[in-house]
Amino acid sequence: MHLVSSAAAPLIELDPAIVARARALARTVGEPVVDLARRHTTVAVERATLRLAGLAGADHEGVPWVNHLVDAVRADVGLGAGVCRPAFARIADGTAPDLLALAQMAASGSVRFDPTGPVEHADELAHEHVSRGMDRLDARRREREEFIAQVGDAPRRPWVYLIVATGDIREDIPQARAAARAGADIIAVIRSTGQSLLDFVPEGETHEGYAGTYATQENFRLMRAALDETSRELGRYVRLTNYASGLCMPEIAALAGMERLDMMLNDSMYGILFRDINPIRTFVDQRFSRQVHARAGIIINTGEDNYLTTADAVEAAHTVTVSQLLNEYFAREAGLADWQLGLGHAFEIDPSVPRSFRLELAHALLARTLFPDAPLKLMPPTKHMTGDVFRGNLLDGFFNLAGLMTGQGILLVGMMTEAVVTPFLSDRDIALQNVRYVLDAADGLTEDFRPPRDGFVQTRAREVLAEAVALLEDIAGDVDQAGDPPLLAAIADGTFGLMKRPADKGKGLDGVAVKDEAYSNPAIDALEEWTARRATACPATTRRRSSVRTATRPGTA
Repeated sequence: MHLVSSAAAPLIELDPAIVARARALARTVGEPVVDLARRHTTVAVERATLRLAGLAGADHEGVPWVNHLVDAVRADVGLGAGVCRPAFARIADGTAPDLLALAQMAASGSVRFDPTGPVEHADELAHEHVSRGMDRLDARRREREEFIAQVGDAPRRPWVYLIVATGDIREDIPQARAAARAGADIIAVIRSTGQSLLDFVPEGETHEGYAGTYATQENFRLMRAALDETSRELGRYVRLTNYASGLCMPEIAALAGMERLDMMLNDSMYGILFRDINPIRTFVDQRFSRQVHARAGIIINTGEDNYLTTADAVEAAHTVTVSQLLNEYFAREAGLADWQLGLGHAFEIDPSVPRSFRLELAHALLARTLFPDAPLKLMPPTKHMTGDVFRGNLLDGFFNLAGLMTGQGILLVGMMTEAVVTPFLSDRDIALQNVRYVLDAADGLTEDFRPPRDGFVQTRAREVLAEAVALLEDIAGDVDQAGDPPLLAAIADGTFGLMKRPADKGKGLDGVAVKDEAYSNPAIDALEEWTARRATACPATTRRRSSVRTATRPGTA
């Protein structure tokens, strides 16, 4: 499946040299972070590996077996060698018949782990078990492709993206199906408040989430099955989205792949900035999660829109562009193809600012031109949303128009009461009517919309790009006394979203471990091998289509 931009050609002209410079700087800034991620592991990466190896379920108090096993290994020998070798050594020597029994023994304190034992046989067993998990990811990806071919895909772009989140999965299901019947192409089940800070994944179906529904494997399964039924009814595939962020990012990514979710919220810095999760923990976890998403054929949605809720959307526009470039680098390094890069943007300029809509168009067009084959996700106004029913719906209408005019691939439905715990059903219906009207009335508008080369929109877009390049240059030269990678130093300085997050602080730092020479993880090996094989077999998937036109006059870009 390949999703390309709805714009047939770039609507604005950018200097190719400046664009190339921006991407080169993003790589310069991103490479030390990737190296850092390669040298570390986390409790979440190790737990995700065990889930791929087939370990599931929880004890009578709801503590997952993967947590019991990883915590026991960490307590005895640390995680420098990973969890697989010490765990499967206990199975290889006959201490336990399988992972579940071993985890139960670990929970009761009746087994100890050490680096000795039948290492070679342990590695073979680990590889065998994890391979089954990888096979499941591959099978669910093929299943998606075959199902879309059978029932048909959404008939047009942008895809209409609507949030459903009551706290009760059994209530979410009928609301999600009703939303799909009313025109939604993507159903996003937002997570319960605070789940991103839980260092475990709840088990089973849940009914008591607050401002959202817990992300669990069973909840994923139930909603996917319901939307498959609705897809057959409607004759078009309805996609399912959840959140792979927070302290359990790798685990949720693995569960999403195994249950055939289609999109996952997965930003490189969101957890750092807005949940105060340790930066090293986040970058290690996000790389593994993105490798899983790549193999599972899942589209990621990044979180640049959040920066504009804490910083001014005009003054900080270039920080969004920088984050998009970094997210692109990290995503592609992890094996994601262009059609999987749902880079974020947001309609968050104060409507009272003169020419606010033209500024919104400039920022959105800059993103579309820089990333022509990415299904960009435009986020609706929230910061300046009003309780005035007429003004609020008009603002959402402008947002819908901006998404259509600039060829966004994913349009999140804005609604009056989305800041209320659960949006009113009546407002959801009105919001979908708003979307349908704009998409129908302005269908094909990109064919006629061509902002002039030296007009306000194009000039503003080039200004933001220049500011983004300048910021990337500053970040590349940023150092701190601790010797952290420049990006981590920049994050500590409050460069993004005005949030200062030092690398030696934040939640989850105690769950990070430096890999030693004995480190073994068959999931990482399989994902790295898959990425390399795919890049060799399909070089076109890693080649970027030209997204810029040469500037007609030197010095104007």
